[in-house]
Amino acid sequence: MAVAGRLNVRWAGGSHSGQAYCSRAPRRCGRAALHCPNLNEGFRLGTVNVYRRCCRPGCGRPAVATLIYAYADSTAVVGPLAPAPDPHAWDLCERHSAHITAPVGWELVRVEHVELDDDAVDAGDDQDDENTDITALAAAVREAGRVTTGLVETGQDPIEYSAEKDFNNPDTSNHPVHRTKRVEEQIAAHKAARRSHLRIVPDPEGGE
Repeated sequence: MAVAGRLNVRWAGGSHSGQAYCSRAPRRCGRAALHCPNLNEGFRLGTVNVYRRCCRPGCGRPAVATLIYAYADSTAVVGPLAPAPDPHAWDLCERHSAHITAPVGWELVRVEHVELDDDAVDAGDDQDDENTDITALAAAVREAGRVTTGLVETGQDPIEYSAEKDFNNPDTSNHPVHRTKRVEEQIAAHKAARRSHLRIVPDPEGGE
């Protein structure tokens, strides 16, 4: 006589559960009973919610923001959640996006909302939403005065690529040590020029 078996299915990290029934008798091994499902009937499971989670270790909260690193300008940008996962970006939950900090020497830029003008919308009619959002985020970063490319323009390259230059001269040598110093000086000069419209205002005397 066959005994109807019953199988309870529970998902790790969720409360969804389903039940499957079979008409075969359960196999018993010692004190434990194994109920096998009926493959012809299949499982009857509830709806499973699939959402992107925070990438921080040990955090399973839903992601609400995306973190992008602009290595060319030492800038970390926290913006709205990207429409699709990006291997070069990090999804963060509300808690971690609010408490994220930039590495030492870096700047942290927060983009709360990305607005598209009429020209951008018309130009993006033939493109998908993902490319439109990424273009809008890049435009917002450029408007903030950030560099979005890691390439160095050849016209402003402080390195003269010539084999006739003195190898021991730090001003013209292509040795990695001297070359790195000149590139760092160029980056420092670029950052100073980017903030040339800002000036330091001394505190008024007497605390007024």
